[in-house]
Amino acid sequence: QVRLVESGGGSVQSGGSLRLSCVGSGFNPRTYCMGWFRQAPGKEREGVAVIDNFADTSYSDSVKGRFTISQDNTKRTLYLQMDSVKPEDTAKYYCAAEKCEYFSAGDYSLAPKFAYRGQGTQVTVSA
Repeated sequence: QVRLVESGGGSVQSGGSLRLSCVGSGFNPRTYCMGWFRQAPGKEREGVAVIDNFADTSYSDSVKGRFTISQDNTKRTLYLQMDSVKPEDTAKYYCAAEKCEYFSAGDYSLAPKFAYRGQGTQVTVSA
């Protein structure tokens, strides 16, 4: 059974940094692609970043250059380093996983549609 547990959310001022973590279990990290998506109140889910099993990454234009997705397969942990955050980054962030054979490489927008997701962690950025 696939399980994803996020942590690291919180409140931060504009321009600050946060690092989100997601610990996975119940699947082989070498055959799954991972991603982050977010959802702000009253808005649709938005893909943020994805990383495939070759460690190739893809980002939404809204976070490119500010956020970095990475993973440590030995620890079964996915990370999202968030730098230079803005108030518009305020949302609940979810970790997601999908078998890479079902994933179109490089398409971060698919992250909200991945088969598995965690419970989410709230990020609030104040001006």
